[in-house]
Amino acid sequence: MADPITSRSRRGVSAPAAPATRETRGRALPRWHYLVALAAGAANTLSFAPTPHGGWLELVIFVFFFAWLTRTTSWKSAALTGGAFGFGNYVTGVWWLYVSMHDYGGMAAPLAGAAVALFSLYLAVYPALAAGIWSFCAGHARSNASGAEQPFSPTWHGALAFASAWAIGEWLRGTVFTGFPWLASGYAQVDGPFAGFAPVAGVYGVGWMLALVAALIVQALLPLLASRGQAKADDSGSAGNTAKPGVARVAVPAAIALALIAAGLLLPLVQWTLPANAPLTVRLLQGNIKQEMKFEESGMRAAIDQYQQMITSKPADLVVTPETAIPVLAQQLPPQFASAVRNFSDTTGTAIVFGAIGGTITPEGQVIDYTNSLFGVTPGTRDVYRYDKHHLVPFGEFVPWGFRWFVNLMRIPLGDFARGAPVQKPFIVHNQPVAVDICYEDIFGEEIARSIRESATPAGVLVNSTNLAWFGDTIALDQHLQIARMRSLETGRPMLRATNTGMTAAIDANGRVIGRLTPYTIGSLDVTVQGTSGSTPYVTSGNNTVLAISLLLLAFGFAFGPAITRRQNGKK
Repeated sequence: MADPITSRSRRGVSAPAAPATRETRGRALPRWHYLVALAAGAANTLSFAPTPHGGWLELVIFVFFFAWLTRTTSWKSAALTGGAFGFGNYVTGVWWLYVSMHDYGGMAAPLAGAAVALFSLYLAVYPALAAGIWSFCAGHARSNASGAEQPFSPTWHGALAFASAWAIGEWLRGTVFTGFPWLASGYAQVDGPFAGFAPVAGVYGVGWMLALVAALIVQALLPLLASRGQAKADDSGSAGNTAKPGVARVAVPAAIALALIAAGLLLPLVQWTLPANAPLTVRLLQGNIKQEMKFEESGMRAAIDQYQQMITSKPADLVVTPETAIPVLAQQLPPQFASAVRNFSDTTGTAIVFGAIGGTITPEGQVIDYTNSLFGVTPGTRDVYRYDKHHLVPFGEFVPWGFRWFVNLMRIPLGDFARGAPVQKPFIVHNQPVAVDICYEDIFGEEIARSIRESATPAGVLVNSTNLAWFGDTIALDQHLQIARMRSLETGRPMLRATNTGMTAAIDANGRVIGRLTPYTIGSLDVTVQGTSGSTPYVTSGNNTVLAISLLLLAFGFAFGPAITRRQNGKK
C-alpha cells in the first residue's frame, strides 16, 4: 500500500504512476486501520459533556479523523473508516440506553446490550455515508477508479466536500425515521471554538465549520510531513531533488483555519436578540421520584402529594414541574391537588406549569387520544393552558411498525400517544410568552426555531420539562444539558429545565448555565431570567442555510472533483 503522505510533485513535474495490477487492485487497508478509526470515535465521546471545554479536544480528534480518511483509496474504504469512527462514538456515547432497557425495562442483559450495539451500527451508517460521499465529491473515488492504490491528497474542494458531506450526514441522522441527532458534533462546541456560529447556522452549521477547519489543518500539515519524510528518504542514500511544499500550500489553509477559529471565538460578542419584558422569577422543581414507583398507585399518590407541597411552598412568577410529575389523566386530578394549586396561583400571582397525561373522554366514558402534556395555570383566570408533545419517542411513546415484539420484551408501561401540533401557542407569564417542550423535543433545534418563527406571539423564554430517570445517573444527564445550551445559543433565548432526577438547570440567552441542582436530590432551583425578543439568523432560516450550501458544494465537487484531483496529482 502506498504511503499515505507520500509527496507528489506539483506544477508540471510528477512521478510516473505505477500501472495498476491485479495485486494492487486487490490490496486493501489492513484491519487495524479500521480499529484505529473505531478507537478515535470512542475517544470523541470524551469531547461531549461532562468534559469541560471538550470542543477543543473534538477539533484535535477531527483533525486526526480526516487525516486518517486520507489514507483510504476508494469510496468503500472511506465509508468503512467513517462507519468505524461513528460506531465507536455512538456505542460509547449512548450506552445509557442499556439502563432503560435492562434496569427499568427488565430486558435480559444480552438482549439489551445487543440492542444498543445494533442501534449504534445503524447510527454509524450516517458517518459512513458522509465519508463515502466525500470520497466521490472530492474526486477521490473516481480518480482511483482504475484500481491504483493512491491515497488522497487534501485539496480545497476536498475540505469543502468533507464539511458538506459531514453536515448532510448529521442532518439525515437527525431526520430519518423521526431522527436521533444526539451526539451531533456541534453539541461538543458549546464551550468550544465554534460556538459563535450556532446562532448563524445551528448545530449542523457548527459541525460543518468544525469539519472544514479540521480538513484545512490537515491540508496544511500533510505537505510538511510528506516533505520531511521524503527528505529522510533522500538522506538515507537515494539521490534526487527533494520537492519542498510551497509556502502558500501550507500557509493559506492554515491561515484560513485560524481565521475561522478566531471568528468562532469573536461571534459571541454579536448581540442577536434584545431583552424584552420584565425579568421573571422562576422556581424549577426536581422531585427525584423513583422511576420504578412512578406508575404504582402508592407511588402516584406520593408523587402528587410531594409536588403539591413543592408547588405551593413558595411563590414566584413561574413554577415548573418535570414531565408527567402528576402521573394521572388531567381530568382525574385529585380535587385536593387541583384546589390547592388553583388557590395558590390566584392568591400569590404565580403561574404554574405541571406535567400530566392528556386525553379525551368520549360520551361513553372511554379515554382516547392520550397525550404527554403540560398544563398551565394562570392567576386570576379559570382557563387552563395545554401543550401536547409533538415529537414522540420511538418505543417510549409510540411503537414503530413491525417492532411490537421488541416492546413486548420490556416491562415498561408504554403506549401509543397522539401527537400535538408542530407549532402551539406559548404560555403567557406576566406578558412574557414562554415556549414549552417536553423531554427530548429540545434536541431538534429546527423544531424549536420553527415554534418561534411561526408563532403569532414569538416566545422570549424556552422551557423544557423532562424525566431522564429512565437512564439512571449517567452521562445522558450532562449530554442533555449540553444540548439545551445549544438551543439557547441558536435562538438567543434563555432555557429553563425542570427534570425529575437531573439536570434541573437555568441557562441564559448566551448559553451559560446560571444555576443547577445536584442530580438525584429533591429540591427547587430559584432563579431570575430575562426574556428576549428578535430573531437570530438560525431562527429565521433554520437548517436551510447549511443544507443549501452543503448541497451546492457537493454538487460542484461531484461535477468537477475528479478533474481537479487528477490535475492536482499530475495526471492528464
